[in-house]
Amino acid sequence: MPGMTLHPEITLELAGPAQLEELLPLVAAYHAFEEVETSTERRRDSAGKLLHDKSLGEIWLVRKLDSLIGYIAICYSYSIEFGGRDAFVDEFYIAAAERGKGIGGRMLKEIAALLRARGIVAIHLEVDGTNERARAAYARAGFSSRDKYHVMSLELSQPRT
Repeated sequence: MPGMTLHPEITLELAGPAQLEELLPLVAAYHAFEEVETSTERRRDSAGKLLHDKSLGEIWLVRKLDSLIGYIAICYSYSIEFGGRDAFVDEFYIAAAERGKGIGGRMLKEIAALLRARGIVAIHLEVDGTNERARAAYARAGFSSRDKYHVMSLELSQPRT
């Protein structure tokens, strides 16, 4: 898979279907950290679909030497407001022991450059409003809050009551 060097010991690698089993423990760790309630089967199916169909988006793995320490899942869409194809950071996780070392910022910089080169016009993400550390990191990476808007979701696979 194509990759980029972020630091002599840190690389960013485009994941493929062969990395699913290696990725799943980090997805579970991210979901536990963010208190996302989902089943193991749903994580496997969702991540597997994204790894198999690059038209939906892609997952990038971050490695320190040979150890997998994080990932970022990018999903594609289209925005009339922003004037073209855009992307959403669906999930972004760095192992706790590696946080605060600038790895996430370097990842975002490289991913933004890659997406810009592909014609993506905007990148969006959600961040927990109480997670000041993450909000500050995203601001340093150039993301700005759109306080006028609030992300809302309707899960269509669940019956409405």
